[in-house]
Formats: sequence, C-alpha cells, structure tokens
Amino acid sequence: MSDIQVIFKKEDIQPDLMKDKVAVVFDVLFATSTIIAALADGASSVIAVYDQAQAREKAKSIHEPYVLAGEDKGRTIKGFEPPLRSHLQPLVTGKHVVLSTTNGTVALNRSSQADALYASSLLNNPAMAHHLADKHPNDTIVLVCSGTSGHYTMEDFYGAGSLVSFLMKEGDFNLSDAARTALHFYQGSGHSAFKLLRTSRIGKLLVGMGMDEEEIEFAAQEGLFETIAKYEPESGQIKKYSNNLDH
Repeated sequence: MSDIQVIFKKEDIQPDLMKDKVAVVFDVLFATSTIIAALADGASSVIAVYDQAQAREKAKSIHEPYVLAGEDKGRTIKGFEPPLRSHLQPLVTGKHVVLSTTNGTVALNRSSQADALYASSLLNNPAMAHHLADKHPNDTIVLVCSGTSGHYTMEDFYGAGSLVSFLMKEGDFNLSDAARTALHFYQGSGHSAFKLLRTSRIGKLLVGMGMDEEEIEFAAQEGLFETIAKYEPESGQIKKYSNNLDH
C-alpha cells in the first residue's frame, strides 16, 4: 500500500529526500497544465528548465524542431512564446517545448532525484491516479505543490486534493495529514474548479495582468486528457508515457 504525502511549496523540497520516492508536481496555473496539453497536442517532449538563461542554453543543443516558451512572474519572456495552451497548440506538434516558468519548472527540477517524476494537473488527474495505482502500488508518492514566491497556493493544493480523491477510488492508500487535508479541501470547496482557480490569488493576479479568463477555464477542466507526463532522467525530457492513449 502506497503512502501519499504532500509538499506545500517548491522551497520545501529537499532534493536528496526525493530519492526512492515517486514525485508528482502540480503547477495548475499554469506550468503543469501547459505540459499536459502540449504533450496531448503532439509535442515530442517538454524540457523544463530553471530560467530563461538555461532555456536559451538548452535550445542551442537541440538539433530538432523546438519551441521556446516561458514566463517570469506572470509575464511572457521576450523572444519566447506565451506558455499557455491557446498559444502553443498550433505550434508544438512534432517539436520539443523548452519551458521556463517562475514556479512549476523549478519544482520539477528540484524533484528530479525522485525514482519516478511526473507532471500532473486537473486536466489529467483521473488518468494519473490510475497510472500511479497500477505502476506504483507500494511506493511512497509525494505530491509537490509548486506554490509561488515562497508561499503556498490554493490552486495547487486543490490539484493535489483532486488527485488524492481519484487515488482513493483506485484502492487503499495511507494518507499523511497534509494529503488528507488536501482531500477534504477538494471535497468541501463548494465551488466549481473554475471559480476556485479564478478567485485564487494567482488567478486574480493573472487576469489583472490581462490574461483571458478562457485560459483558466481550460486549466479547470478535470479529466480532459488521459496523458501521463513522465520525466526521463537520461534525456532530461518530459514525455508522454508510451502505454497511454489520449481521448
């Protein structure tokens, strides 16, 4: 039986302690939602980097078609594509997406010493739960909320609670207090996912900066894809798990 734990923000990740564990990273608005969508839309891989300098350096070593996408504190990096599904969908098929974000890609890199590392979101949580129950039935699973600027974020905690809820439908799991609290929050939130994401601090901030609410509506769609996004340590790429089929 798996133990389910939750980390509240990327600053709490202790890379050495991720060894021998399975990590699932959430940045619902928007890095991991963007990763799931890009892979579902036919991207060859997503390469998550720490910052724009590393993104540009990584791009120099890629000898296949690629797209640079990224934001810094919510604003698109100059010379990069906006890291949102609406912008990337027509661009990513058959290409590698080099992605730099303020929180989610940093959390993924800080979690990379885990035995298995995944990106997840509301978009694919049902499929992610089934995959974890099938492939990691006896492992310690750590749900990593990216947070922002050293603070916990409601939407990532909600995403973690969503995954715990679907995991509980798959079988029995030992939940830490944090995992059980995430589950209770998800079950008792009393709002639609869109309303919760839209009224979160990050949701309000991004809309205030000019983001279309349709971007949040997209990320709030639970179970839209069956894509499993798994990190490959040998290549440093996040790829669509090969045994999975999309809707």
